[in-house]
Amino acid sequence: MLADNIVVIDHGRVIAEGTADQLKAQVGGERLEITVEDASRLEAAGELLEPLGVGRPVLDVHRHSLVMPVSGGAVVLTDALRKLDAAHIVLDDVGLRRPTLDDVFLSLTGHAAQESDGASTGVPAPEVSR
Repeated sequence: MLADNIVVIDHGRVIAEGTADQLKAQVGGERLEITVEDASRLEAAGELLEPLGVGRPVLDVHRHSLVMPVSGGAVVLTDALRKLDAAHIVLDDVGLRRPTLDDVFLSLTGHAAQESDGASTGVPAPEVSR
């Protein structure tokens, strides 16, 4: 919202430039995220949904969740919900998520954005009282 154009800089080098939407498109499409009520049904959900994705689903048994890259937006979400409902797999949560700018930075650089500790600028980091 604050900028029409974004420049991604990593270690002093410009590595990408564009609007937020352009940068997000570079990273790839949306991610289908679901949380099943019963963790024992997670693997079945993954098998059902894999043909809808553009990559393999990543399962997290502890969180009862599945994340899978998809393309096709709401159509894929609708198809996924129909398949899961037909298989009587109950969901606690479902969503279609676009990459964030943090995801873009991570994808482009291979590491998360870091706050400056003053080491590169010579300016001491502020002290924090606890």
